[in-house]
Amino acid sequence: MFGIINFEAFVIAGILLNLTPGTDTFYILSQSMANGKKAGFLSALGISTGSIIHTVFATLGLSFILAESQLAFDILKYAGAIYLIYLGIKAMFITDQNSLPNQKNVENQRNSKNYVSGILTNVLNPKVALFYLAFLPQFVDPVYSNHFISLIILGLTFTTTGTIWCLILAKYSAKLTEKIKENPCIKIWLDRLTGIIFISLGVKLALSKLK
Repeated sequence: MFGIINFEAFVIAGILLNLTPGTDTFYILSQSMANGKKAGFLSALGISTGSIIHTVFATLGLSFILAESQLAFDILKYAGAIYLIYLGIKAMFITDQNSLPNQKNVENQRNSKNYVSGILTNVLNPKVALFYLAFLPQFVDPVYSNHFISLIILGLTFTTTGTIWCLILAKYSAKLTEKIKENPCIKIWLDRLTGIIFISLGVKLALSKLK
């Protein structure tokens, strides 16, 4: 249907890939543990939005540019690495904003940042773009004329299973650390650990290669 072949195999493979720890997994865990369930949920939704963007890129063939151009790959790679390192440094030296006036505005800004950061950490990772470009077409019938529909359905399916797993991660990782974070000292160390994880992910991304 819709030019998709071996859909069941695609779903199973997609779930297994979702369960495999990667940058997105560590990002959501860090956000949930350091800032709570809501931050984890918004980060997960941001990453899901990034996945939809990658689906569109793969469908339009834009990801092919990354696969063929070392310069384009490096630009996106270093932009993503710099952003992750920036988030890491910010987390390590974060100021407790709960004591600031107009806390509602501060919370709204924080929620927006969590969501946007989730999008950026996903979209600025060229490895994710290349994954979509390589993975999705394997399940499209080559004789089907409208590949656009096939790729969109596959991409949205993969994003849906990934979103469910990310939300589960966010919920339970936040729950595990809920009591721990009542201790201000431990909260500070959680923020620092989050910063170290982000910086490590940034360095790892910077050292990644196209082939």
